[in-house]
Amino acid sequence: MSSPDIQLFNTMQQAKVPLQPIVPGKLGVYVCGPTVYSYIHIGNARTFTSFDTIVRYLRYRGFDVKYVRNYTDVDDKIIKAAKETGEDPIALADRFVKEFEKDVAQLRLLPPDVTPKVSETIPEIIALIEKLIARGVAYERGGDVYFEVHKYDGYLKLSKRKLEDLQAGAGERELVNEALKRNPLDFALWKAAKPGEPSWPSPWGAGRPGWHIECSAMSAKYLGESFDLHGGGLDLIFPHHENEIAQSEAASGKTLCNCWLHGGFLDLEGAKMSKSLGNVVRLRDALEQVDAEGLRYFFLSTHYRQQLAFGEKSLHDAEARVEYFYETLRKVDERLAGKDFGAGPVHGEPARFLRQFDEAMSDDFNFPGALGALSGLFAELNLLADKPPVKDKALVGRTLLALRGVVTSISGALGLFESNPGEWLLGRRARQVKAKGLDAAHIEGLIEQRRAARAAKDFAESDRVRDALKALGVETMDSPSGTTWKVA
Repeated sequence: MSSPDIQLFNTMQQAKVPLQPIVPGKLGVYVCGPTVYSYIHIGNARTFTSFDTIVRYLRYRGFDVKYVRNYTDVDDKIIKAAKETGEDPIALADRFVKEFEKDVAQLRLLPPDVTPKVSETIPEIIALIEKLIARGVAYERGGDVYFEVHKYDGYLKLSKRKLEDLQAGAGERELVNEALKRNPLDFALWKAAKPGEPSWPSPWGAGRPGWHIECSAMSAKYLGESFDLHGGGLDLIFPHHENEIAQSEAASGKTLCNCWLHGGFLDLEGAKMSKSLGNVVRLRDALEQVDAEGLRYFFLSTHYRQQLAFGEKSLHDAEARVEYFYETLRKVDERLAGKDFGAGPVHGEPARFLRQFDEAMSDDFNFPGALGALSGLFAELNLLADKPPVKDKALVGRTLLALRGVVTSISGALGLFESNPGEWLLGRRARQVKAKGLDAAHIEGLIEQRRAARAAKDFAESDRVRDALKALGVETMDSPSGTTWKVA
């Protein structure tokens, strides 16, 4: 089965373009990672989940992907947070790197191939700044080094802004001495040391990197001066990615990357989620309210470039949807366990769901379209398991087996439905029992009473117990292997 060509929306061109690897069969992907001064919030989590899914799909399509996602561990925000806690800034950043990795592992984010830190890339950053000075596009003033924006003709080609519309300091997120700049729009590459801040020796005196230079140095170190895909949130287009392009291309004379991908914002009560605005929900707090796989499914329910509205109902709807998928898989796995259906034809065309999935994901990673293909696949599984349109049990079994294999292929590419269905459903039930203050032992006792009544053909008692369970919000499901229950 041939797959469609992959089309990507390139922010630089504001249009979809074909994926054209620099080296056939290989892809270099760089995604701007977190600034580690606090716990990750769900807005960041959505961005990183989107790019994790994109990388998964590219590998599913057979590409040899080198995925780099950095940690910004030297920054004014980190220094400020360290002063408040009395910690060393680098130690604080290292602590939050570990917390970040612990939190995103719950979302099943694959570890990138390389996760460089600013503090470990200082020699490369200094060498890049020296190159920019030598090329006449950067200058030193009072121990600071600045990039001279007017010396780079391509500035603002990504964000499509105009120089005359920019305000002084717009390219900075850290405090700098504006009086040292030749032009108010110039931005810092290196910042002179201040008391109590981390610093490193350099040709311009002790200091530390500015914000933007780090990604230019790290992407060049691990992916080369030109690579395939660069990703991040929409809020990074300007100034961060704009400044990355200016630095990197002024230094190398080459195009920094072939395609720029940007993920949309998470909307919380009508406002873009931002730590600076104070309207954030930490990922770990969200995961106390909703299953991690339910949250991942929620993130994938909207196209990665579109705004996604975050709300309690949406989260719980997503988790209920994941529950439906796992209930289907448990039922199908029970039908298939230990059985040999022999060789032979299958009913219908199971591969059509793979085609639908590929068509959606090849079109700029259309996550909702991919989930739509998955929904059609699960509807087919339920039809065959509950009301098969054919009487040949071996044919039905072979078809269920083939469709189950399609689920496995798609699941790996989306990072969904890879848990043991029974274990996931028990975990979901335990969370609901706890949230609603129910007594699981009492419920199990009622289930046993109902089983005994049914065995004794005391259907009046069986109905009475069933109604008692229903009053508790408990739904029972009977199958040849016994009775299971869930919180409705």
